[in-house]
Amino acid sequence: MKIGKIPENILERSVFKIIKHRRDEVIVRPGVGLDCTHMAVEDGYAIVLSTDPITGSDDMIGTLAVNVTANDIASSGAEPIGIMVSALLPKYTKERVLKEIMNEIEGACSELNIEVMGGHTEVTEAVAKPLLTITGVGKIKKDRIFDPKKIEAGMDVVMTKWAGVEGTAIIAAKKKEDLLSRYTEEFVDGAINLMDNISIVKDAKIAFDNGALLMHDVTEGGVYGALWEVASAAGKGIEVDLKKIPIKQETVEVCEFFDLNPYMLISSGSLMIVANHGNLIVDELEKAGIHACVIGRITDGNERIVKNETEIRYLEPASTDELYKVK
Repeated sequence: MKIGKIPENILERSVFKIIKHRRDEVIVRPGVGLDCTHMAVEDGYAIVLSTDPITGSDDMIGTLAVNVTANDIASSGAEPIGIMVSALLPKYTKERVLKEIMNEIEGACSELNIEVMGGHTEVTEAVAKPLLTITGVGKIKKDRIFDPKKIEAGMDVVMTKWAGVEGTAIIAAKKKEDLLSRYTEEFVDGAINLMDNISIVKDAKIAFDNGALLMHDVTEGGVYGALWEVASAAGKGIEVDLKKIPIKQETVEVCEFFDLNPYMLISSGSLMIVANHGNLIVDELEKAGIHACVIGRITDGNERIVKNETEIRYLEPASTDELYKVK
């Protein structure tokens, strides 16, 4: 495709023909000459917005982009409704690449019962590979919006799924041939398939309905970064038992192979939850087939620590994610 806005005929067959209408709240849908979308919500609700670019992966960027943004919306306690998509494509991109990305986006939207509300597509020399930026739109009852000031010492910290889920899948897909020098194809494919666990929309809904007072999805910076951010949002300390942080063997092996810290590896698919009755939330999540456990508690003061028997690690703000060490 040539540099500039995507031609109308390509938009019609490779974008508009793919995306479907499924939310009554969306009352003006994407179309040629329509630069804005319109969304109706009920009285007493607030609109929730979040935006994310996908820069750490070349594979399944459409799937990743939708899930990462929907996760942000869900982590606030809101119900995701739709997304706005900005797709910047490098010069000479084939139309089939755009169509593949849109099929991934629409597939993820279908799974989550949300829809593409609008966006922008362009071929430009400003990027060397496809760059997606997604803005998510959701709604929440105004009286249910989280107030971090309500977080108190002694509250439980719950974690869903496992550390390093997203990073493990990305690395395994990108470095499959390297990993096959040590591990079986079945094992490596199992690591790649961890990508199937990157949505926390269901996790968040269950936690929210069962007393969650604060939620945060685990993204760049991994578990350690997320714990720091939870404590910062609450203005409290946090104390976590390292041995209680769930982790898959695939993640352990992949991180050992590339000399990475799995607790500092990007992990969309895992959700941190603060609540008074963490075990109640764990029970409800487990009933839904979502692995979860209480890994620690909120504390007074500002210390943010992870204990491993007698060893103590003092947490710091997230720095460069371990994912970027893998070239």
